Amino acid sequence: MTLREDDTGVTVHPRQFPTNRGGLCQKGWTAAELLDHPERLTTPLLRDPATGELRPASWDAALDRIVTGIRAIQDDAGPDAVAVFGGGGLTNEKAYALGKFARIGLRTRHIDYNGRFCMSSAAAAGMRAFGIDRGLPFPLADLGQADTLLLVGANPAETMPPLVRWLTEQRRNGGQLIVVDPRVTATARQADLHLQPLPGTDLAVANALLHIALTEGWVDRTYVAERTSGFEAVRRTVAAWWPARAEQLSGVPVADLEATSRALGTGGRVIILTARGAEQHAKGVDTVTAYVNLALALGLPGRDGSGYGCLTGQGNGQGGREHGQKADQLPGYRKIDDPAAREHVAEVWGVTADELPGPGVPAYQLLDSLGTPDGPRALLVFGSNPVVSAPRATRIERRLRDLDLLVVADLLLSETAALADVVLPTAQWAEEDGTMTNLEGRVLRRRALRNPPPGVRTDLAIISDLAARLAATETAVTGTAVIGTAGTGAPGARPEAVAAARFPADPATVFAELRRASAGGAADYAGISWARIDDQDGVYWPCRTEDGPDTPRLFADRFATPDGRARFHSVDHRPAAEEVCATYPLHFTTGRVLAQYQSGTQTRRVPALRRAAPEAFVELHPDLAARLGIDDGDPVRVTSRRGELCAPARLSVGIRPDTVFAPFHYAGAGRANSVTNDAVDPISGMPEFKICAVRVEKA
Repeated sequence: MTLREDDTGVTVHPRQFPTNRGGLCQKGWTAAELLDHPERLTTPLLRDPATGELRPASWDAALDRIVTGIRAIQDDAGPDAVAVFGGGGLTNEKAYALGKFARIGLRTRHIDYNGRFCMSSAAAAGMRAFGIDRGLPFPLADLGQADTLLLVGANPAETMPPLVRWLTEQRRNGGQLIVVDPRVTATARQADLHLQPLPGTDLAVANALLHIALTEGWVDRTYVAERTSGFEAVRRTVAAWWPARAEQLSGVPVADLEATSRALGTGGRVIILTARGAEQHAKGVDTVTAYVNLALALGLPGRDGSGYGCLTGQGNGQGGREHGQKADQLPGYRKIDDPAAREHVAEVWGVTADELPGPGVPAYQLLDSLGTPDGPRALLVFGSNPVVSAPRATRIERRLRDLDLLVVADLLLSETAALADVVLPTAQWAEEDGTMTNLEGRVLRRRALRNPPPGVRTDLAIISDLAARLAATETAVTGTAVIGTAGTGAPGARPEAVAAARFPADPATVFAELRRASAGGAADYAGISWARIDDQDGVYWPCRTEDGPDTPRLFADRFATPDGRARFHSVDHRPAAEEVCATYPLHFTTGRVLAQYQSGTQTRRVPALRRAAPEAFVELHPDLAARLGIDDGDPVRVTSRRGELCAPARLSVGIRPDTVFAPFHYAGAGRANSVTNDAVDPISGMPEFKICAVRVEKA
């Protein structure tokens, strides 16, 4: 899209771009309404210790309060007593600066981000199978040419409407669309075949599909022998997943399993995509791995027009996880415990490798440790609202209240910001330059249309100022320079000036450093410049030199593993972390609706979106509702072992009679994450958002 500003304000206009062809969803068309929203924050807020209320304050007062609090906490309990929580909607420059600030400005190992709740299972599965994590290892346009397209746990008709253009094109070209989802979603209604499994059984379905492919001779034996390793262990595992067994567990009929496997095994161009429905489980990595195994067995990855991919869930879901926001990661998708990676990044940052902290802990573990005797006592939040988005949200809300210092940078007073000791008003997307990376690994430009309102600063400016003030106070107190400032700058330069230079507020300067820090890594941006992005309508990573090629397609010749082979991993079905019982006899799952986005901080304030989806609801099958004495629109209570939500009933034959659904965008009584399970995947740290045991009653 493009933006224009005149006397009537900012308006959004379509732009013909390769990925969306000028299409936007309702959220995109209305995004400019937030720029001058009456509830927008335009001055810092400080909590008055006498009244407990948030009151307007100057920037100096707000930043001094933050620095004084951080200093006192770290002097008493060490660097790790302060934590940072970022977001998958931050630009690449801000994600990079935030990771750097945590590690050499605050010297803490505790940083993670809300993308841990979104993409982490697919990322981990991709890394262990392919040696690299890029949502789509091929251009998005390939979807339109696929003979068979399998969507697992994906509902792009409501979550990514512009992508539906490619689904429409695929079917217009004679392709077959197959959707795996427990609900009859807007996407499932467009499918040629809809598999409707019990939540939490996607892995068993995948193993059954591979079992059928083996039995029918659809496995590409030559590809498996020449391009992969580990297949024999997978073959032995899926031998036990005959279709009737999978039907008994998942509820998907044998005939549908056979039809799906046949379409995948005999189609010419075949693509398998997973999304949150398959990934947000305590076995999410293994579930995605099962579909990767299926794709590899059929010889899809690296074959022209075919492959495996995953759909991202946030505005910068791909780029946000590449450059240092994750607890175990350095820029360029480097591992923080890799000595060579530490040496490279430390040199770019002007510190020694020994000065970099080690790995932190994943998002939920970090949030659940806040304010506890061994956990962080301060948290800085940029671009996230965990009070609504975290699982077992009531518990996380208590953890945030237990902190000595909570700082939130946001453009509106989110539910998390409402708990903060300091709230910092930040610039919006139309008020700052930067880059984003889409699900194809295509790096795109974001251009500022106007300056932020008076009193509002960018996240980069906030980070720069905090770094400078921290450097000045540490020198004043201890007489020594803050880590990351010694030995840099002109002789005699003041530490705060050195620190400010080390954390520039200019996004172009930050991106230039990001290119150097990512050079040689899996997500290599070294050859990507803003000018090249403009010239090419985006540049695909890895791109190692300015005059060298970028990489729209991965895996044509080899995978990003030491020997160039993709790795099969034997994975087997296991039950959900919490199974139904007499007290909690129903399965509960969550998801999105078309008119709202993420925690709803922004979209719930747009009048048109609020009218379209004004409140939470609980979707249940009419047969279940009849047994419970519930009519459409009745207030109902959904209760789990962790909490409850109350919202109107919405009856639908599109959901299984043993399952209830609620969207997760809402706060207050309708907060779905008051109910969800905080069990996590042992590899990715992904919480089990998509299934838990509940009971439902008329409220």
